[in-house]
Amino acid sequence: MSTQHQWTTTPITADILRGAIELEHTAHGVLPHRLPAWARAQNSDPQLAMVEAQPSGVRLRFRTRATAIELDALPTKRVYVGAPPRPDGLYDLLVDGRPAGHGSVAGGNILTIDMTAGTSEQQPGQPGTLRFGELPDGEKDIEVWLPHNESTELVALRTDAPVEPVPDRGRKVWLHHGSSISQGSDAASPTTTWPALAASLGGVDLINLGLGGSALLDPFTARTMRDTPADLISVKLGINLVNVDLMRLRAFTTAVHGFLDTIREGHPTAPLLVVSPILCPIHEDTPGPSAPDFSAISEGRLRFLAAGDPAERDGGKLTLNVIRDELARIVRQRAAEDPNLHYLDGRELYGEADYAELPLPDELHPDAPTHRRIGERFAALAFTTPGPGQTPVSVSSHAAASRSAVAAWSHNSAGSSGIAAS
Repeated sequence: MSTQHQWTTTPITADILRGAIELEHTAHGVLPHRLPAWARAQNSDPQLAMVEAQPSGVRLRFRTRATAIELDALPTKRVYVGAPPRPDGLYDLLVDGRPAGHGSVAGGNILTIDMTAGTSEQQPGQPGTLRFGELPDGEKDIEVWLPHNESTELVALRTDAPVEPVPDRGRKVWLHHGSSISQGSDAASPTTTWPALAASLGGVDLINLGLGGSALLDPFTARTMRDTPADLISVKLGINLVNVDLMRLRAFTTAVHGFLDTIREGHPTAPLLVVSPILCPIHEDTPGPSAPDFSAISEGRLRFLAAGDPAERDGGKLTLNVIRDELARIVRQRAAEDPNLHYLDGRELYGEADYAELPLPDELHPDAPTHRRIGERFAALAFTTPGPGQTPVSVSSHAAASRSAVAAWSHNSAGSSGIAAS
């Protein structure tokens, strides 16, 4: 810890931490969770347990005159057997909403994962310190976004001036659920995952329940969304159900209805957007499961293959095109009695032309430039007010009704003028 400043230590509590569902008190400090304890108790999947504790969209947010900030944190770094070391997780600093730096925390716990054996082992480590200095003087809003892909226990927050919670700015709260693509997968940093970028462009506060490998229509996830205050809600469904070959069409239809029913118990009239999968060529018409190709893992390259048989679609196996058709049908059916329910074809965000220009490096996950494109597209569709007779943005040849629906989603909550970027 630096001794050049007279430090003020501020307890890390919910009033200065945004985007987390719950804080767990640990031996070191607090661990942000994106599912509550009762939901975690119902889960038996190590993958979900790992990703819900990775704080995608979670950020410290406070107002201060401080010119220096130190954050002690205990990260959990992942090491994959046979693969090159992963880069340390990034923390992004925003000052009055503008990027002002980033950094990492050295050390921490080490979680060693053997993907071929399906095993993992954790070695305990020590906390490290993240420091941002030479900040502008005067009152300002500070945000420190935690790594979207690295579990992070928050140990201590020090500043060289007192901090206070940011006053309510009247921003709408957007609650989003999806897969690793929504959590951030291969985004460059926590503020450039596509939901974080879209939220910034749209001037809304994000709660990101993107759960890598785990957008599986779990009832406890729906109940968490039901119980979380929000002005706008979206669910992006499909790719993980194919990845793990979890269910057939018969079960999928009723599970989607049940998931939406549960959300509506807590948010009966909130704008609710159902988003189908972005383009993923290996699974457009070929069922799962997805199979990893480890042949180039020593060079840091992992690819995925579709291990299913297209002929199995006749038996109810799910593909992305089957899922899109069914989600669109379900929304049309329910919207007759639920005018605040809308549908967006995910290929409006990333489609065939995008794949030709920006292919998915591992055939499943978008890279950093593609996250930016998806985030900008979503913001333009959802948070930009169209002129008279215009759809929000033209991005592909898919139905214009999809564009109009997603615009109506945010505008229903914000009034006729929509939500403008701040």
